[in-house]
Amino acid sequence: MSTLREVLDRRVRVGDRALWESIDSGSSGNSRIRCFACGHCCPIQEGQSGVCKVRFNRGGELYVPFGYVAGVQCDPIEKKPFFHASPGALAYSFGMLGCDLHCSYCQNWVTSQALRDPEAISAPLKAAPEALIEDALRQGAKVVVSTYNEPLITSEWAVEIFRHAREAGLQTAYVSNGNGTPQVLEYLRPWIDLYKVDLKSFDDRRYRELGGRLQPILDTIRALHKMDIWLEIVTLLIPGFNDSDDELKRLTEFVASVSVDIPWHVTAFHEDYKMTSPADTRAEDLLRAAAIGRESGLRYIYCGNLPGQIGELENTRCHNCGFTLVRRFGYWIQEYTLTSEGKCPSCETRIPGRWSKHFDGQIAASPFLPRAREQFVRIEPRASSQEL
Repeated sequence: MSTLREVLDRRVRVGDRALWESIDSGSSGNSRIRCFACGHCCPIQEGQSGVCKVRFNRGGELYVPFGYVAGVQCDPIEKKPFFHASPGALAYSFGMLGCDLHCSYCQNWVTSQALRDPEAISAPLKAAPEALIEDALRQGAKVVVSTYNEPLITSEWAVEIFRHAREAGLQTAYVSNGNGTPQVLEYLRPWIDLYKVDLKSFDDRRYRELGGRLQPILDTIRALHKMDIWLEIVTLLIPGFNDSDDELKRLTEFVASVSVDIPWHVTAFHEDYKMTSPADTRAEDLLRAAAIGRESGLRYIYCGNLPGQIGELENTRCHNCGFTLVRRFGYWIQEYTLTSEGKCPSCETRIPGRWSKHFDGQIAASPFLPRAREQFVRIEPRASSQEL
């Protein structure tokens, strides 16, 4: 009988050499390699894996996840959340298994914490890039998104899918913790259009509790903006963890120092996974954070997860004249008034973003599973090796 670890170890290929290098053999004489897929830059001994648990050294080469998905789902692009990129578009979302962090409040822990938490078990599905893109087109998607686990650690697979997505005229996106490196961002640069970064805190001590460091995330945000990849930032506001006025001031001042035009989404926490003690975030907490962001100079601030409770902060408004450009309730687009050039119809100010020429309506305002998934074959972790 095969374990999940054994199944995943057969769904691999050698990683792209842009994302790893050979280093000294060490005192043991075994070949070591260094991985550049995430900010840990793990030195990995022969037979061992990196922090993520899914990239490993076999015979002095880096093997990486390939040829499967842990799940696929069709989401409104607003769920990602992207508010300045093709509002109303359907985002065909896929993910793999594993993460380089271990956030105690992770909402996708069943996939992200696989191989780290014995309770996190999600059987992978065999999938080909061509089949995924065919399915995305069949659903009416405009964007293909790598999400649900940390996409940086599965970048080779994402890029293979994105090649086919680009050929089909689809946009591509990452929903990521932003724990990147210069190497992985350059690797992604030709293939990615949109990038969402979770800026979880502005306190390095808090990041270390989650298994990472603050500096690589800040470096990633700066690099993405410099590369002209469309960037939106999310902070899940957690009472007692990252919600002090001082921390929010420093966080939003940093974002504004990169660009006042970067949309900042401050979203409401609710208990999940192992974090069950803080109270759920209140609407007034989000409004307080938004006010601090405005004082820091940010032009586009959104409050999430409490639809209908946070006034105008679900809507996109012109930073110059205040005209409402996109009116939302949760993920539902109620009104869209941007011009085909992405300008405010009232004052003709160009609005930063990746806007469609026309608003073509909205396929769905809530997530749904693809209607035809028979091409994705479930790989049972406990099947015999002959069946895999």
